[in-house]
Amino acid sequence: MDTTVELKFYFAYTSPFTYLAYAPARALERSHRVRLRFIPHGVNIRKVYGDMTDRAHRDQLKVRYLYLDARRFAAERGLTILPPKKIYSARFAFYGGMCAEDQGLFHPYAERVFERFWKRELEVEDPAALTAILRETGADPAPFARYVADEESEAKPRLKACFAEADRDHVFGVPTFVIDGELFWGYDRMDWLVRKLDAMALRR
Repeated sequence: MDTTVELKFYFAYTSPFTYLAYAPARALERSHRVRLRFIPHGVNIRKVYGDMTDRAHRDQLKVRYLYLDARRFAAERGLTILPPKKIYSARFAFYGGMCAEDQGLFHPYAERVFERFWKRELEVEDPAALTAILRETGADPAPFARYVADEESEAKPRLKACFAEADRDHVFGVPTFVIDGELFWGYDRMDWLVRKLDAMALRR
């Protein structure tokens, strides 16, 4: 009998703190009786902080500081996070993740997308670049090509369903974990998440 509990992980490839949370989140499946469900979620950065070219000075300072923190956390773990030069859409990357997930290859795909995007080695809005990553993982990229060519047929409705689930869970940012109806937002809240899992007697 499967005695594991679902742990939702709302994520975005273009979120530095999601990148930081990704590996520790996966480790929770080894330390606790949980199964992670990775759910794409988009955050409108322009709406929150404004476009990069016309942000208020206070918002510029805030964003710079957030990236400074992200790079501090990353340095402790030997990861590279280079602030992007523009605001990117992760939509096509999400479609690629759907394609990889359906073929049991989500994690090889996600690892490459995260690492290369944050090293500025991946044009995350370029379907050809994402197709190349799918091929590297051994995935058949044909479904991804269909998603890009006709988003309305399958990919966009599937992504909208993820966003709708996020709304029901009252998610407002990434990374967000949801367990037993309780939210934990941010990489730096993961210690509280672990304590919650321990309180639920889920430690292996």
